[in-house]
Amino acid sequence: MMNRRDKIREKVMARVRMDEGTGCWIWTGPTSGTEGRGAGYPRMSLAGQTVAVHIVMWTNEHGFIPGKKELDHVCRNRLCVRPHPEHLEMVTRKRNAIRREEAKRAMLCEEA
Repeated sequence: MMNRRDKIREKVMARVRMDEGTGCWIWTGPTSGTEGRGAGYPRMSLAGQTVAVHIVMWTNEHGFIPGKKELDHVCRNRLCVRPHPEHLEMVTRKRNAIRREEAKRAMLCEEA
């Protein structure tokens, strides 16, 4: 019989496409939409609640995220749900904001 963690992992992985080039686990299910600061993040229903899939995967594999911490998509792909240090990392809000701005600047430099 499968335990709760295995059931959650199986439910998530049923909607994941592996990107061989980047190593990302790309969510193919519903997202949080296209507008606003939280747009584009993977969403699913779990125990009657809508939850962020990357957070579910992290907590399922690594445990609780303390209140002063949040997850940063190190791979810069919001649809990635892989709970691995090259893809998701638990950081402070400040660190996440700094990385976000660095990524924006890097994209602007690439476009120029």
